[in-house]
Amino acid sequence: MSDVAAPEFTIRKITIQIEEILHEGGPLAATPVLRGAVYAICANPFAGRYEENLGPATDALKPLALLLTDRLVTAMGGRDGIDAYGKGAIVGEAGESEHGAIWHVAGGYGMRERLGECRAIVPSAMKVGGMGSTLDIPLGHLNAAYVRSRFDVITVACEDAPRSGEVLFALAMARGGRVHSRSGGLEMDQVKGEDGLR
Repeated sequence: MSDVAAPEFTIRKITIQIEEILHEGGPLAATPVLRGAVYAICANPFAGRYEENLGPATDALKPLALLLTDRLVTAMGGRDGIDAYGKGAIVGEAGESEHGAIWHVAGGYGMRERLGECRAIVPSAMKVGGMGSTLDIPLGHLNAAYVRSRFDVITVACEDAPRSGEVLFALAMARGGRVHSRSGGLEMDQVKGEDGLR
């Protein structure tokens, strides 16, 4: 454990978006697919300078990850049926991509803590970008990365963020795969969930 003080990621605002997908030109889905994302716009304590030790930031962000997970699960109507997840970050221009990478551990921790058993890696994306930048957050199945129907994305953007000294930290989840998935691969009834792959 480092003796360096934990950095402050003061929250400016939190946004939740929910998408209910009924079709993409084909027949109506018997059960619509639900995709959701939540993001927090936070101060970047490392903006404008190089910090060698980013380790304490991982622990500092865990409470935020739990908060965002709880908000998103509630907005999606509860935990039941959520079977895909992802995470991402957009760092304002005074920062660097590594300031988004610190979300990898914390963001994954928050979702795993709240969603329960999750064996598959949490897909993620990060970049440096200005206000209004979009981020395609990749989604993947919670327990079996080879389930192709859960390969998807949800796009987030905030017109007034991230400002130069901010970071947008995002989490994403889905209930159901692509609405007209028919690309083959591992099907849901074949998932064993033993190794995070199949």
